[in-house]
Amino acid sequence: MAAKLEQGLVQVYTGEGKGKTTAALGLALRALGRGLKVFMLQFLKGDDTGELHAGRLFEDHFIIEQTGLKGFIRRDRIAEADIHRAQEALQRAREILTSGDYDLVILDEINVAMYFELIPVREVLHLLQDRAANVEVVLTGRYAPQEIIEAADLVTEMKNIKHYYQAGVPARRGIES
Repeated sequence: MAAKLEQGLVQVYTGEGKGKTTAALGLALRALGRGLKVFMLQFLKGDDTGELHAGRLFEDHFIIEQTGLKGFIRRDRIAEADIHRAQEALQRAREILTSGDYDLVILDEINVAMYFELIPVREVLHLLQDRAANVEVVLTGRYAPQEIIEAADLVTEMKNIKHYYQAGVPARRGIES
């Protein structure tokens, strides 16, 4: 087992371009390679994806939990179940981040959950402040709130230059899911 991180920082991957979750998974792979334990909590996601299957290969060193319903959520069609699940996910994130059991915690799509007003930005800011000092945390998703950007130690914005979706190529198993 690797030594704990001396200091955990806050990273944000945001923007309109593809690659936010993928970048977080790349960081997870690097952390696993150094013996760190990783937890990924996926807000708003409930579909079968390749990362769920890959996470199982690492047993208890890489845990992925989904908290969303199947399919896409839209801002103009938010169900009560979406709000409830996001609130539960926020509580689960608090448990994970304050426990210190994991070295890297990825809160996938939490930025979108805040943008859709499923969870308050102020509660996420408190969560970041209350986490164990040696836990690195990554927040992914479009529309990162300015308050989160200001609180972060690193912010990367993915910019869409060209995407094959625009040419009619659908999501591909093993690449997008």
